[in-house]
Amino acid sequence: MENEKKLYPLHLCTILDNYAWGDEEFKLADLGYKDSLAREGWLAGNSLGELMETYLDRMVGDNTYEYFGRQFPFQVKVLHCRGRLPLMVHPDDTLAAQRYDFLGKEKLWIVLSAGKNAGARLGFKRDTDATELVKRCSEGTEDEILNNVALYRGQSLLIHPGTVNSLSGDVTVLEVSESSPMDFCLSSGGQELSEEEFDPEFGLVEALDFIDYKAYRAPEPEHHHGDMIERLASLSQFTANRLTLSDPLHVYTEKFGSFMVYVCLSGEASLQTEIPGQKSVTVLKQGETVLVPAEVPDFILAPLTEGTVLLEAYRSPSEEKDGYINPDVAARLEDEEESCGPECECGHHHHHHS
Repeated sequence: MENEKKLYPLHLCTILDNYAWGDEEFKLADLGYKDSLAREGWLAGNSLGELMETYLDRMVGDNTYEYFGRQFPFQVKVLHCRGRLPLMVHPDDTLAAQRYDFLGKEKLWIVLSAGKNAGARLGFKRDTDATELVKRCSEGTEDEILNNVALYRGQSLLIHPGTVNSLSGDVTVLEVSESSPMDFCLSSGGQELSEEEFDPEFGLVEALDFIDYKAYRAPEPEHHHGDMIERLASLSQFTANRLTLSDPLHVYTEKFGSFMVYVCLSGEASLQTEIPGQKSVTVLKQGETVLVPAEVPDFILAPLTEGTVLLEAYRSPSEEKDGYINPDVAARLEDEEESCGPECECGHHHHHHS
């Protein structure tokens, strides 16, 4: 029976859309109107939505399935901005569920490249209110009250619900955000907007009561540098790490109780699994995305080139804030197989080849 076959790491196809400001590439999407397809193996051609319908907790793990049901919890996309993104804002989970029966949106941006005039507008320079915002958006002078952040490669920005946000200049950003269409457009910056990009019902007026009008204060960065692992976000909706792979990393999925998603930011990596009866090796080239179902108990990530960097994202079922970052544990154990420390419940073990 097909159902008895074991799930395996899934290479996902990219979905590309072109807009006035640049391109949007979905690397992983389960939105119904945008749905990633598996690229190879016996599940090739199935969409993520179909896989969620069929395999449920086998795809995402018990805890995530109990919480999110058949909805994959987050999406991954790359924004190639060559002009200016419309000014947007997103609601939190509670308001989005009550009003629209959707998830809200927590969002993480990682800057992959920053060229000329690369900037983000995040929140306001000073306290303001709905009346002033409406007036300025209608006049096209909203920039005067927006807080501007210069962008550089490698930077990461957490954008919480209620924070107005936009990108401008020549910049490429990787976005991890909740699986939700809840982007409300406050101002198009004078560009033509297609209905594919923004639902006309998600506009300025509908967003006025959940915008944070206080002067912007950047969220505390999550940065903790481990030997290979840098924590970028730990939210109840998703955890995101940047992995700098200089040695193979053995990941025990069952310890995380979650699926794992990897996007290759630079270099090239291999993902090796030993599924009973088959050994599988998935090569992850720059820009590619792999989803490892929760059913796969463990796997090895190994760099194939110098300078291999991956984004790792999953949903941590526990309240572990810093599961494998324990300042009291020496960075290197003398042991050949180095884990993060004897007390650590994290599923990462590093192999150092001397």
